[in-house]
Amino acid sequence: MALASFKNTIIRNLVSKPKTRKVEKEYPVGTRGHVENDMDVCVLCGLCSIKCPTHAITVDKVAKTWSIRPMSCIQCRCCVDNCPKKCLSMGLRFQEPGSEKVTKTFKQSEKAIAAQEALMKAAKERAAAAAAAKAAQAAQAGNAPAPAAPAPQKAPEKTEE
Repeated sequence: MALASFKNTIIRNLVSKPKTRKVEKEYPVGTRGHVENDMDVCVLCGLCSIKCPTHAITVDKVAKTWSIRPMSCIQCRCCVDNCPKKCLSMGLRFQEPGSEKVTKTFKQSEKAIAAQEALMKAAKERAAAAAAAKAAQAAQAGNAPAPAAPAPQKAPEKTEE
């Protein structure tokens, strides 16, 4: 009896339409692909390398380079979401598979390095000017007469008569 019902199921499945429908696999925008960095905007702060769960990103502030190991990256987007300058983005194409592990290294351009040095110099000048203003204000407050403190009152002396 079980063999007959199984035979009916097979015949029905062969002649009927599928019960499921084919669905195209779509990824949400910006969640797949590879990480791209705009090195002219990047300040090499290192937050992307700190937030990367697989430690695929390396930042070298001395050499002014930013490196990524594409095969270690899991495209989680943590680096993109935590970048303060928004210089990181997710590309739309996948990383091509290869036979060996590759590290992609990007160096800052001379123009970007000069711009950052100018910003640092301006910030140091502003800090020095603020410190000088604060010192001048303190000196001016020291030269100005301080408000007179009330003289302590003496208790009346008792005289013996």
